[in-house]
Amino acid sequence: MSSQYLTLYKMIVLYMLRRSEGRLSKAQIYDFILEKEYTNFLTLQEVFSELADSDLITEKSEGNRTYLKMTDAGAETLEFFGNRVNPSIKDEIDEFFKENGMKMRDETAIGAYYKKTGENEYTVYLSATEGGSSLIDISIPVWTEEAAMAVCENWKKKNSSVYRFLLTELM
Repeated sequence: MSSQYLTLYKMIVLYMLRRSEGRLSKAQIYDFILEKEYTNFLTLQEVFSELADSDLITEKSEGNRTYLKMTDAGAETLEFFGNRVNPSIKDEIDEFFKENGMKMRDETAIGAYYKKTGENEYTVYLSATEGGSSLIDISIPVWTEEAAMAVCENWKKKNSSVYRFLLTELM
């Protein structure tokens, strides 16, 4: 693959991250780029890898999702090379965010995943963010995987009422 095309795909990813004003999951970026048929899955994996290796993005895995965030170096790179992205592609990205913005924000604002931390022990990690700032981060030990899954599902459904309860009780 030509380095010219890889650079273009990298700039598209960086532009999407800047446009999101926070973080995006790899799946959200895959959805857009593959739907528009700009490139294929394997090339996009190479793009993510090169962006991370060059410290232009950071990756954070939470459960079965990997979230990306642009670094300061990524923002500088986008300033220098962002003009390589065709204005019509930028318009398509902007339209994608207009149509899917709230759904995408909801998907990245509430985090819930768990890890096995010992024999018969799991730790559940729950978070909520708004505007790129953390509102709450909680880790809870549980004793079964079923309990960990239930806590994650309940957090996704009841996070705002749990957050309100905690604030009310603590203030």
